Formats: sequence, C-alpha cells, structure tokens
Amino acid sequence: MDDEDLDDYDREVELALYREYRDVVGQFKYVVETERRFYLANEVTLERKDTEHDFYFELAMTDVWVWDVYRADRFVKSVRVLTFKDVNVEMLGERELELPKELAIDE
Repeated sequence: MDDEDLDDYDREVELALYREYRDVVGQFKYVVETERRFYLANEVTLERKDTEHDFYFELAMTDVWVWDVYRADRFVKSVRVLTFKDVNVEMLGERELELPKELAIDE
C-alpha cells in the first residue's frame, strides 16, 4: 500500500465518521470538546477542582457518542475526563447540519 492509498483510506474513514456524526447529532443535547476528544452527550457536568497550586476540570457525561475513528463502538454509557486544559461545552440548537462543500460527494 503506497502513501496515496493510505491517504485515500484516511479520507474515506474520516468521511464515514463525519456521516455517522451527521446521522446521530440530532439525538444529543450537547457538544463537548476537550484537548483530546470531541463528544456528543445528553447530560454534562463540569466542575473546577482547585489544588494547592493549580486547578483542573472534572467533566462527567452520560449517554455519549465519541468522535474517534479507532473505536469499534462510539456509543458509551458514561465518560469521565480530568484535564488541566480548556473544555468547551455547547448546547445544540435546532438546526440542520449540512456536509461542507469540500467534503460533499455525489452518492
């Protein structure tokens, strides 16, 4: 397998993952982004935990879909994340998601 074949495979896997995301996003209330992962979830709690010299965030989610091409099952019951990095939590609106033009292909 040459580099071009690998690049084509990676693009196809990412496109399939995006299509799965597009199909399931309507089932969730929140989009959560950490430095390592992207999640869809129906319940989210975020707490700041202070230590003597610093702080971190504890993020708990239930009814979760994980953006990860390497997971066999992206739907999980609960996820707990501890991080010193930024966490972004957004409530999803009532809108249609469209495939960006650069990713659109004729089916």
